[in-house]
Amino acid sequence: MSQQIEETKQTGGPTPASDDVGRPQRPRRRWLGLAIVLIAVSALLVSGILSRVKARTALNAETAQVALTPVSVVSPKQTAPTQEIILPGNVQPFITSPIYARTNGYLRKWYVDIGGRVKQGQLLAVIETPEVDQQLQQARSNLLTAQANLELAAITKSRYQGLLKSKAVAQQDVDNAVGTYNANKAIVEADQAAVDQYTALVSFEKVYAPFDGVVTARNTDIGDLINSGSGGGVKTDLFHVAQPGKLRVYVNVPEEYSQGVKVGMTADLSLAEFPGRRFSGKLVRTADAITVTTRTLLIEIDVDNPTGTLLTGSYAEVHLAVASQASTFLLPVNTLIFRSEGLRVALVKDGKVTLTAVTPGHDFGNQIEIVSGLKLDDQVIINPPDSIVTGQQVQIVQATLPGDIK
Repeated sequence: MSQQIEETKQTGGPTPASDDVGRPQRPRRRWLGLAIVLIAVSALLVSGILSRVKARTALNAETAQVALTPVSVVSPKQTAPTQEIILPGNVQPFITSPIYARTNGYLRKWYVDIGGRVKQGQLLAVIETPEVDQQLQQARSNLLTAQANLELAAITKSRYQGLLKSKAVAQQDVDNAVGTYNANKAIVEADQAAVDQYTALVSFEKVYAPFDGVVTARNTDIGDLINSGSGGGVKTDLFHVAQPGKLRVYVNVPEEYSQGVKVGMTADLSLAEFPGRRFSGKLVRTADAITVTTRTLLIEIDVDNPTGTLLTGSYAEVHLAVASQASTFLLPVNTLIFRSEGLRVALVKDGKVTLTAVTPGHDFGNQIEIVSGLKLDDQVIINPPDSIVTGQQVQIVQATLPGDIK
């Protein structure tokens, strides 16, 4: 035995102690490698599972996102505190008057034609009235007769009153004389009134301008029969005279704007014959009452026209800046939803739809005024589908700012 040990030492072979130590180390190395392999496989499995779960989650999210209805929204545009309204207006002269005859006859001569400018009291025409002249002459003759009878009655009355003092006549005779005097005096007054009447009619033979202005119409000519209408016939309209230095423009304002128009506010006029030009006027009075048939308020705007640029009878567009009575909004008309329960718009809040009732105002064509039911920060769906309901989830794909509404 000692010899083997010695040989072993000499040959450098393993000793019994070293064999005992080396045998248990080999299984440990095997288990360590196996553990590493298992850990690697587990890591691969977990990584694969996690990637699949993540991919499935992303797929589900994408599927859910694709399933949402895409919508475009717009924010309401708040209207200005004042808005301009354009209304039709009728331009009329400040003063206009038809000139009628006050006596019957034939037109002897006229002195002013259409477009002629006249002054107050200027002679326009002369009417020949032979019947009236004869009636005046007769009334004067009757007056002279009545005055002669009055003078005789006055002398008789004085004489009888003097004789009564000496008891030469009876009281009854004096009373008769006084009565005759009073009756003749009344006849004189009546005849004088007749003379004054026919004198006035004769004075109407001459037709004068009632004010400074322009003759806008002449409806008669020399030799025409003139009828004053006193006999029940149609009156003859000789001339039309207008005063165009200042114009009245009458406008019918719809009832919804009636509270926004006030006396003293300015207004601008535009006419087709003056493109790009505005004429300034001032609102001077309103009717203070709504016309039942049209539901409008009649207002008058005065416009100075010293050079006669504007012609009376013209059609004008009147621009009025009317103050808004309440805060309103503008929306495109393609945001409206017409349901049996009333007008609605679809709002988006937290990704869900809310159908809201709104009250419409004025329709401006591609836009409509909303009086109530909206807030400035609301998001309103454009072209909402007919099947849209409250609570439906949607996806906003385009948002339009208020200022982008055209």
